[in-house]
Amino acid sequence: MDVNKVIARAKSMLLTPRSEWPVVAAEPETVGGLYSSYILLVAAIPSVALFLSTAVVGVSVPFLGTYYRVGIATALTRAILGYVLALVGVYVVALIVEAFAPTFGAEKNRTQALKAVAYSYTAYWVISIVGVIPGLALLAALAGAIYSVYLLNMGLPFTMKCPTDKAIGYTAVTVLVAIVVFFVLGLVVGSVAGVDPGMTRAP
Repeated sequence: MDVNKVIARAKSMLLTPRSEWPVVAAEPETVGGLYSSYILLVAAIPSVALFLSTAVVGVSVPFLGTYYRVGIATALTRAILGYVLALVGVYVVALIVEAFAPTFGAEKNRTQALKAVAYSYTAYWVISIVGVIPGLALLAALAGAIYSVYLLNMGLPFTMKCPTDKAIGYTAVTVLVAIVVFFVLGLVVGSVAGVDPGMTRAP
């Protein structure tokens, strides 16, 4: 994995997506190649942010104004589990994008579907690092999600060869599916990680 190349691609997706999507769509790629060259690294950012915010910085308790840290073991478990499920979730959403392709006049192609999903998620993944700053996690998640939807809508015509007039509908269906998938995965993370009995108040 070329880290400099990953950083350059993420930067281009965030700052110049209109010119980057045609490049992304034309690249010869495989599902495994996308994971090993890009997804494995960038998808780890939210988990790193989660670990730092819960185990090191501390999370705020609504209406109480106090910060608490969870135990290192619990924070690490949640971060790793969240990371693994994120990797799975991206693929599941890509499968749905591929399955719905004919409905929106697009071409069925699993690798291109994964490109559309993974590269559009770049905004959410990268911006999530802001969540380490106390009180900004929700704002960062919201901003990242909105920009990711924008990137997806722009990218579907290039990656899936979706007619531009059907891109909004295709995007809307994909977003709804992604919400369901990650809601379910979030429940899995919460149920497995549980509540940390070693939670302590941050100084």
